[in-house]
Amino acid sequence: MKTFEYNILSFPMTRKTGLADMQASLNAKGSEGWEVVSISSSEFANVGHTVFLKRETIDGGVAS
Repeated sequence: MKTFEYNILSFPMTRKTGLADMQASLNAKGSEGWEVVSISSSEFANVGHTVFLKRETIDGGVAS
């Protein structure tokens, strides 16, 4: 049976480089096997984005 581990990242959108930083972070996570499964955005007070990721574990353990 496949098993997964999960990660949650927050990206405040208070700087002009916010989206570029988010892209770089997600590309780095992608190279580690993480996949974005959902993004929650908030316009209220420039809170930004919360990103939910998952990756498959190896033999029921944590992937490296």
